Amino acid sequence: MNMVVASSIGAICMAVFVMFIRMKAAKRPVSAKKIILPPIFMSTGALMFVHPMFRVTPLEILEAGLVGMLFSILLIKTSNFEIRENEIYLKRSRAFIFILIGLLVLRIIAKLVLSSSIDYGELSGMFWILAFGMIVPWRIAMYMQYRKLHQKLQSDIKAI
Repeated sequence: MNMVVASSIGAICMAVFVMFIRMKAAKRPVSAKKIILPPIFMSTGALMFVHPMFRVTPLEILEAGLVGMLFSILLIKTSNFEIRENEIYLKRSRAFIFILIGLLVLRIIAKLVLSSSIDYGELSGMFWILAFGMIVPWRIAMYMQYRKLHQKLQSDIKAI
């Protein structure tokens, strides 16, 4: 149980960190690299599955992946871009912070409930899959939206 509490505290710290990063990011123009790199960096976490403690069953992979994809819908809906001063910026969304807090609360509750029936290592693996299943579709949607705006911006600049 101590590991569940410690990891929940870690999740809260990460959520606060993400909120600050998101607020700062809205002040600077976005680039394709800034959208694509986070899932690539996060993918290195898959190395945890080399250790037997973190391995999950195919059904657990499916469950965690699907839940992550469902959660990504909320993030996709609240991530929009705008063109300002011939640059592409992420629009600030008040809903994003509430969604992030809501997802964090759901995650902590799920971890507390599931920790009594699923081994800590497996549960950690499942939550990594959930997070990865959430960030990849979200970032793909962001990238597609960015590319559309980037092409529009380029054609507007050429028209001038």
